[in-house]
Amino acid sequence: MKFPKSAKPTKKRYNILALIFGTVVINYLDRTNISVAASAMRESLEISTVQMGLVFSAFGWTYVALQVPGGVIVDKMRLRILYALMLFLWSIATLLQGFVNSFAVLLGLRASIGVFEAPSYPANNAIVTKWFPEEERASAIAIYTSGQFIGLAFLFPVLTAVQDWVGWRGLLIASGLVGIIWAVVWYAFYRDPDRHGSINAAELSYIEKGGGLVKVAKKSTSLAKFSWADFAEAFKHRKLWGVYIGQFCVGSVAIFFLTWFPTYLVEYRGFDFIKSGFLASVPFLAAFLGVLLSGFTSDYMIKKGYSIEFSRKTPVLIGFFLSFSIVGANYTDSTFFIILFLTIAFFGNGLASITWVFVSLIAPKHLVGLIGGVFNLMGGLSAVIVPVVIGALVDKDDFSPALFFIGGITIVGFLSFLLIVGKIKRIELDSA
Repeated sequence: MKFPKSAKPTKKRYNILALIFGTVVINYLDRTNISVAASAMRESLEISTVQMGLVFSAFGWTYVALQVPGGVIVDKMRLRILYALMLFLWSIATLLQGFVNSFAVLLGLRASIGVFEAPSYPANNAIVTKWFPEEERASAIAIYTSGQFIGLAFLFPVLTAVQDWVGWRGLLIASGLVGIIWAVVWYAFYRDPDRHGSINAAELSYIEKGGGLVKVAKKSTSLAKFSWADFAEAFKHRKLWGVYIGQFCVGSVAIFFLTWFPTYLVEYRGFDFIKSGFLASVPFLAAFLGVLLSGFTSDYMIKKGYSIEFSRKTPVLIGFFLSFSIVGANYTDSTFFIILFLTIAFFGNGLASITWVFVSLIAPKHLVGLIGGVFNLMGGLSAVIVPVVIGALVDKDDFSPALFFIGGITIVGFLSFLLIVGKIKRIELDSA
């Protein structure tokens, strides 16, 4: 590949970041549309609340279970082909939900979306690791991660309006069509940096000298032999366990807001349903601002010469510290202060959400996808465990034990990054 010669580096990496951002938004569109369609779907298909609960959970079980295999696939396939294929397949599954007439088929389609989305976040991290130097990586991760908070804050009213116009079947069909179109866009425009026709040599050199893995071993569309030794490496290192535990804690705070938060406001705090919808958007917007602030501040500190440990860990540690404020809601009956404490907590969760940067900095070069899969699996386990634990802790009158539980998890996350992660340094293997 010959690159255009220019003294000034091009900025093609930002075009790639825009592609990832759009993909994350679509990813969360296809995760959340079912919750908007649920009420009308239940009535139309005559399925019970228990069955609807199983439909909700089907995505999470397959998504979590396939994080490690998904990470392995990311390490073995070209990301241009893999991501386009993933997008196409999960979008087809989304679209087909609009034609279902039975609970069993709906359950299977939701589970298949989890299967096809499983490699997505390991792939995002692998792409950013290729395309961005280390001093810009936290900002890049913050920008694409913010796509999920934008989706959670703003997609619900959009999806509701679409369903009001074309019905629940039309909503799911439209969602699937958007993803199929984006799969074509991805395939047309994405290339690895060493295969991108319009990147110049100056930008390629800038990325590579800054630690971007632009020349990782060549991949093919056929999978290389899986190595159990590689798999074992994902669990042998203390610093990796530190970031795994931390990611579980980050995910635990987020999953509270994704599952029990609206119920807490309406059933335990007596908020009006319409009012609660407006108030619930405030913490999500705070999380969006938190993740952007964290990423850009972390990279700014790197550029100013602060150590990588200080620059990367400080936003995460501050984030966990602020997230502990969630317990403050147990000590007030004021609507203002309830929302204030919860907003500070989710803002802190946003600050801590750049944890993916540690995977790109610590993982062995040839195992970024695999380590990312294990990392995302640990985060995904929070979606399986935390809602059930909260359900067991609360009763019809008292939600406070659940908030103490979440507060305790934030302490674990803080201590994990403070004491377990240690020095931020890439793990070097003889076989790498």
